[in-house]
Amino acid sequence: MTELDNIISTLKSGGNIIYPTDTTWGLGCDATNGKAVEKLYKIKKRSPDDPFTILVEDLDMLHHYVEEVHPRLETLLVYHQRPLTVIYNNTRHLPSNLHGTNRSAAIRVTLDPFCKAVIRELGKPIVATSASLSKEPFPQSFRNIDFHLLNQVDYVVKYKQDLDCFEDPSVVVRLTERSELEFIRT
Repeated sequence: MTELDNIISTLKSGGNIIYPTDTTWGLGCDATNGKAVEKLYKIKKRSPDDPFTILVEDLDMLHHYVEEVHPRLETLLVYHQRPLTVIYNNTRHLPSNLHGTNRSAAIRVTLDPFCKAVIRELGKPIVATSASLSKEPFPQSFRNIDFHLLNQVDYVVKYKQDLDCFEDPSVVVRLTERSELEFIRT
């Protein structure tokens, strides 16, 4: 079996992984599996009141999970050079433990070829949250991931473990009621 086969098998069986996202080392699971998401909250020691980010492969997949993508956001997604997480209202086809009020969810169209391949092969979005305990800083490299965290997931991806540093967390934006962009994290 290839590494991609191992990752997909783990995700399809409701397992959790540690993997290199398009920004940092992350914890992940099938974003449509509520039990896998619940397990991830426990591993991370995070309150379900603080939902995770979701990665999708492309705009087509985004449209399946979001009722409406404002043209201003779609243009931003097409031209933005850094990873961009957008908070959308009225998401659909996601478990209730992945969204907040107004069925809002933070979703990022990944720019990373590895993440795209995983999502494409799974055929579903995946969760992306830093591979650290809640309120702890994100790991700058694989070797900075807490040993206890590594032992709590079902699969640890080998790809990119030797790289020293990853990108900063993504830019986070939402559209206000007046259709203006509000940058929450730059």
